[in-house]
Formats: sequence, structure tokens, C-alpha cells
Amino acid sequence: MKYLIVGLGNKGPEYENTRHNIGFKVAEKIAETLEAPFNTTNFGWMAEGKYKGRKVLILKPDTYMNLSGNAVKFWMQKENIPLENVLIITDDLVLPFGTLRMKMKGSDAGHNGLKSINEMLQTQNYARLRFGISADFSEGRQADYVLGTWNEEENEKLGERIEKFSKASLSFIFAGIGNTMSAFNGK
Repeated sequence: MKYLIVGLGNKGPEYENTRHNIGFKVAEKIAETLEAPFNTTNFGWMAEGKYKGRKVLILKPDTYMNLSGNAVKFWMQKENIPLENVLIITDDLVLPFGTLRMKMKGSDAGHNGLKSINEMLQTQNYARLRFGISADFSEGRQADYVLGTWNEEENEKLGERIEKFSKASLSFIFAGIGNTMSAFNGK
């Protein structure tokens, strides 16, 4: 059984520690936990590992956020991974900082990465793990906020939150989405 975990973000050092790149950070933690190094490949960086006997592909797309769907679709087809074995990790402005929300389906909620995935897969019915980044910005400053770096208080809590999201992602692989949602949502 194969799984594809995709952490959304933007390539380049200028984006590395931004709120919009939290998907990359969680993907890196999962790969570290599985002792699976990232290698450059088609559409990004891929780490391959095993978790409780299941093959796990961890992808950080290099397509920039707005074209994330290209990478997801390519790797799903190349590795013959069914939609129910795909997990997308992304930031979410609606949720308070660090809040974990896993869902089986839903709209893109204005998120360009999810919008691209929805368009390429022609469905909204895939698992996504949303990392709350809050909406602490003034009107018209959303792009600056999501592409901005974490504040001091957020930085202090970030490591623990990334660890929690990594555990939820691995739970998705072994326990399934329903059990994972029950165990982790809102925590």
C-alpha cells in the first residue's frame, strides 16, 4: 500500500520560513521521523520511507503554490496512488495559530494551492491537513501576511506544533482519516 503526503509551500530561500511554507516544514519533519532524505525529482523534492510496513512518499512541490496540482497529479499517476491515500498539508488563515484540522473534503477556501489541486484532480474529495496561521493582518495585506515570517510568540510554539502535525500525518497512514480526525482535530 502506497501513500502520498504533500506539503505545500514555495521554493526558494526567501519563502523558507514564511507562514505559507508550513506544509514544507511538516513534510520535512515527517521525512526526518521516517529517516527518509529528500532528493530532487520531477516537480519537486521527494522522500521515500516506510511507516508500519506501508510505503510513504513525501513531496515538496517546486511548482510554487499556484501550480501545486501539477505535481500532485503527476505523482499520483506515476506511482498509481489512489485519491484516498493522498494527504495535502497546507496553511489556513481561518484557524487560530497552530490549530490542527483534518478534513476528508472541502472547498479551496481561497487557497491557491488547493485551488490548483482541485482543478487538476477535478475533485475536492481528498484529505487535507490544515495548519492554522490565524488572520492577524489589516485589510489588503493578506499576501504580505502569508508570505511573512512567524512572530516571536509563534516561533516559540512552532516546533511542538510541527511535531503534532507530523504525528497526525502518520496516523492518517496507519489509522485512517476518521480515527485521525477524532484523535487530533482541534488539538
